[in-house]
Amino acid sequence: MALLLNIDSAFEQCVVALSNNEEVIAHEKSIVQKDHASFLQPAIKKICADALIKLSSIDAVTVVNGPGSYTGLRVALASAKGICYVLQKPLILLNTLDVLALALQQNAPSPNILFSPMIDARRMEVFTALYNSELKLIKTYTSVILDNTFLFDERKLHTIMVGGNGSTKLKAVAGVENIIYGALNYNLNHIVQLALKGYKSKNFSDLAYSEPFYIKPVYIK
Repeated sequence: MALLLNIDSAFEQCVVALSNNEEVIAHEKSIVQKDHASFLQPAIKKICADALIKLSSIDAVTVVNGPGSYTGLRVALASAKGICYVLQKPLILLNTLDVLALALQQNAPSPNILFSPMIDARRMEVFTALYNSELKLIKTYTSVILDNTFLFDERKLHTIMVGGNGSTKLKAVAGVENIIYGALNYNLNHIVQLALKGYKSKNFSDLAYSEPFYIKPVYIK
């Protein structure tokens, strides 16, 4: 059994959930982005009460750690690190693009395509990566300004499924062929699946050195 606390505030909504293996046993969600910090701790307390579980009983804490909203990522990771430190539990960090890639794979019309999840990075820029049909990274996480050369060589040989909130920008670019469009978002089940995989493989992160994965530096005026 793997009893995991899962936290995701990478985008507009904030979700906390308790999962037992791949089963979600309690969860809470807020759609008010500016309230994520005040929502998180009471929500964790509530789902533990709903599930009749003490927080100290969890086996690990999982966080969707970016790329995404800078503030949301910081809020989630700070809360997770605090819980892990006090309870002496391991921390599992999930890349947002990996979660999106899993959502695309599970909705793919064919087993022989590549996957390119995209997260909006403003203007025509996206955060993205490229995965094969088994979700192995072909091109690692990066930021890209979209134009008609996007994955030009790969599109000669493969159909590529794109998805995520940045993928709609590609529709405005002329001359981009061999592209199909998939999920714009992931759901809690995708997070839980990757969290369990990380727990089983003991893919734990160092509490002292874990930071949100922004891809691009944070600029503060």
